[in-house]
Amino acid sequence: MELRIFTEPQQGASYDDLLAVARRAEETGFGAFFRSDHYLKIGSVSGAPGPTDAWTTLAGLARDTRTIRLGTLMSAATFRLPGPLAITVAQVDQMSGGRVELGIGTGWYDAEHRAYGIPFPALRERFDRLDEQLAVITGLWRTPSGGTFDFTGHHYQVSDSPALPKPVQQPHPPILIGGMGAKRTPQLAARYADEFNLPFVSLDDTVAQFERVRAACAGIGRDPAELTWSNALVLCCGRDDAEVARRAAAIGRETDELRDNGLAGTPAELVDKIGRYAAVGSQRLYLQVLDLADLDHLDLVATEVIRQL
Repeated sequence: MELRIFTEPQQGASYDDLLAVARRAEETGFGAFFRSDHYLKIGSVSGAPGPTDAWTTLAGLARDTRTIRLGTLMSAATFRLPGPLAITVAQVDQMSGGRVELGIGTGWYDAEHRAYGIPFPALRERFDRLDEQLAVITGLWRTPSGGTFDFTGHHYQVSDSPALPKPVQQPHPPILIGGMGAKRTPQLAARYADEFNLPFVSLDDTVAQFERVRAACAGIGRDPAELTWSNALVLCCGRDDAEVARRAAAIGRETDELRDNGLAGTPAELVDKIGRYAAVGSQRLYLQVLDLADLDHLDLVATEVIRQL
């Protein structure tokens, strides 16, 4: 089981805050640093100093870190056109020496679209656009050097593209798709994903959705073993109950609720719950770190949890 760090900068973080977390995650042995892709705070927090753009952040981290992998959970297909996004991700992959991963989804948070003038179509259209975006992005990346790429879709048309630049990772950076959609999400994952991720769901829901994706893979003749299977859970670890309670209070959550729905408790409790997710097929966990100033939190998990895995 690989552990990765996952942050929510829209809740209030500067680039320097994110860099400090990414560097500590790199130093302490976490597999990757990921961030959300949002332009507006969620809930009652202030969100100050304001949002940071996901791919601008990752470009900076590509140069300010050395070894840790970097990515998004999840970039919203509503935010960017597929051609420019393919260029951006390929460039950041070059800047990082081949350490970038693209998590991408339909987008869901209508308030941030209204707040920044971004069109927010109905869910069916968002899925249609995501499908076409994935076809364009992977098509551009997979086009042989010297060739051209064309695509005719309902929402996007590409004509005589030189399909440049190329990412370092070949045939392309890993693509993550996730969510609990019962039909189209598994279909898209089977066709395009290198990793399937489930955010903040129970073991039972994990089993059910993993099975839907496996069935979708079987339906197109793809081996499900080609995918990496992962979950994201809120992190709240402490050496004892008092430290767990202190960290829960710092992020405005209750310890009992976090123990039920997140990855919370002492290191021994975390190892036990990680084992339960591993038993149902999860191979990677994204630990949602909400208090970005608490770097000792990462140190504790690195020394007392990672070493046991």
